[in-house]
Amino acid sequence: MPVDRDAVRDTAKYLRQVRPIDPAEVSEYVPDQPDPRVIQQVLREQAMDLGLAEGADGLFRPAATGPFRPDFDGVDWLPKKYESQLESLLVERYGPEWHQGETGAKIRERIDRLKADYFDGRSVQYDRDVALAYAIYHLADYYASTQYILATLAQDGLVPSQASVLDVGAGVGGPALAIADLFDVDRDPTELPILDYHAIEPSPAAAVFESLLGDGPRNVTTELHRQPAEQFDPADSFDLIFFNNVLSELETPVETAERYLEFLTESGTLVLTAPADRNTSIQLRRVERNLETRGETVYGPTVRLWPDERPTDTCWSFDQRPDIDVPSVQAALAGEADRAAPVQNTSVKFSYSVLRRDGKRRYDFALDRSNVAKLGDMEAHVGSRIDLVVGKLSGDLSEDGHPLYKISDGSESVSHFAVLVNETELNQDLSTAEYGDIIQITGGLALFNEDEAAYNIVVDEETIIDRA
Repeated sequence: MPVDRDAVRDTAKYLRQVRPIDPAEVSEYVPDQPDPRVIQQVLREQAMDLGLAEGADGLFRPAATGPFRPDFDGVDWLPKKYESQLESLLVERYGPEWHQGETGAKIRERIDRLKADYFDGRSVQYDRDVALAYAIYHLADYYASTQYILATLAQDGLVPSQASVLDVGAGVGGPALAIADLFDVDRDPTELPILDYHAIEPSPAAAVFESLLGDGPRNVTTELHRQPAEQFDPADSFDLIFFNNVLSELETPVETAERYLEFLTESGTLVLTAPADRNTSIQLRRVERNLETRGETVYGPTVRLWPDERPTDTCWSFDQRPDIDVPSVQAALAGEADRAAPVQNTSVKFSYSVLRRDGKRRYDFALDRSNVAKLGDMEAHVGSRIDLVVGKLSGDLSEDGHPLYKISDGSESVSHFAVLVNETELNQDLSTAEYGDIIQITGGLALFNEDEAAYNIVVDEETIIDRA
């Protein structure tokens, strides 16, 4: 007989005001006194509506409120449990010697085709084999990049402790695992966050996603929607909506992203991500700027520091974090050293854009020409030392020369870079500032680089850099 969910809900609402909720106690108030394990499952399913979190002791208490503040100090590797689960899927599909012989060669070929299709802008056609190859190559780096982005949003107070998240184009589940794990915290039972996670994935990659995510951690409810993003029509709004590495797969990325902005809560956030390669990264900025012309607000990491100014340069901007350890499935597939490069992917580089509908920006102030120069006027300043306030939009882009960083103030039509030719204690903030931080440059020398058709701001012993 179905459990009386209304009775469970009413009892939980009453008890939450009095004491921690024991499923066994709730059972006594529900018709036919269902098994406490059934009550426990109903409470888990209704956790978001009731605002309840389940402690390690099996009791339910009011979930944490306010912004979510995760304990996060970076990502060193893909958790071993996911490596083991992925390897189990590979063994189930191909046998215990999946990484060797003809089978291993075919998997490597699929990975090569995936990379070629992506870099050439062709859509990836998924089947079970392609999805597993994709997981081998991308599960770990997408897991890492998503945690870095989500932790940055949480640091800014944009992630509520009781969060509803939609992942558009969830793929094989790297972002899903990252989000769920960040919410799976070990804290005082009165300070536990809860997450209602929804994923859209119509392709066969969804089967891999389901196998890896399973039921998710405690206090994380999950639901997979197997339909195209263009057809999804949610019943509720979301605090966070992610488009993780799918913009290049969409026929109408701007229109699709704009539609999903309507599914945000009043204080919600849309996050677009893309790999750091030139084509997909620049495409992401085009989508960002198109959405801005349609009335949406760019929160960050790119900046708009001058009134009524918008950047029009070709913006190849990406964040880069420390490499992660080689996942075991990649190491097994690589085999001999001469095959290591094509299948090992430990670099954590990613482009992202954060948009909102409420006009809120990460740095919301307006510069004035009486104080600093404008990048959009740089032609008039070539050969002069000038003062600037800019956002740092890259790590070190140099290969063997002086450290080089992309900078922006939101007014430029040509790319600008800060070149560190002589580091001192007074200008070291250029290299130590994080991606997206605002820095003040005092006494930078403006030059034009004809080879790159870009402006360089030379930072030397006469230059002072302050993190704003």
